Amino acid sequence: MLDFIEFSFLDVLDIFLVALLLYYIYKLLKGTVAINIFVGIALIFLIWKITQALKMEMLSGILGYLLSGGVIALIIVFQQEIRKFLLMIGTTNFSNKRSFFNQLKFLRSEINSEIDVDKILKACNSMSKTKTGALIVIERTNNLDFLVNTGDVMNAQVNEVLLESIFFKNSPLHDGATIIRDNYVVATRVVLPISDSTKIPARFGLRHRAAIGVSERTDAVCLLVSEETGEISYIKDGEFVLYNTSDELADKLKKDVM
Repeated sequence: MLDFIEFSFLDVLDIFLVALLLYYIYKLLKGTVAINIFVGIALIFLIWKITQALKMEMLSGILGYLLSGGVIALIIVFQQEIRKFLLMIGTTNFSNKRSFFNQLKFLRSEINSEIDVDKILKACNSMSKTKTGALIVIERTNNLDFLVNTGDVMNAQVNEVLLESIFFKNSPLHDGATIIRDNYVVATRVVLPISDSTKIPARFGLRHRAAIGVSERTDAVCLLVSEETGEISYIKDGEFVLYNTSDELADKLKKDVM
């Protein structure tokens, strides 16, 4: 009668691995709207397993049908997160062991990047004053090689003068986006995927749509300088924010990439 509370080593290992998986899913979804839905589903699943263990046939049956019938709904709700995960797997170079494990760095609780945020923001503030349009994409845990290949490959350490020269209006490199990885500019004139979201205000141009598009498909963050207003936008997870002060933006950026 008490068989359901007898645990073997494999049972303990199974519970540990499931807990570990749930933890990293939570880390992946943290800060997005989807986290509330995920928590709700996790609670329903936990209740379902408890009702199964207690032989509550009717309630466990209802919850089982509810969970089994919600697969399509889950795909719709978590389509961006699923797309990010599949994109990470699809861009993995399995022939390179080091590259493969770099693709799995989203499992780390911290990114531990050495990106010089202050230099990037100084460049953005200077371009903001002159209303020089710019779009900077900062790689986090999802590899962006599939985007790097669409532009001109570069391997130059980040500094204020370099970024300003790239986006200077007469520069041949100013079109498209610039990608930064581990404090290095790895590509310029990068072509980004355009977001087709209907929630984007009509006043936003292709730069905004491109920044939102790449942030919807990956976990990269973007800094965008408007050539019309000089405003600096911060884009993450398909959403943009205008910060009132440089200090607020610096704090947010450091928290996300360092």
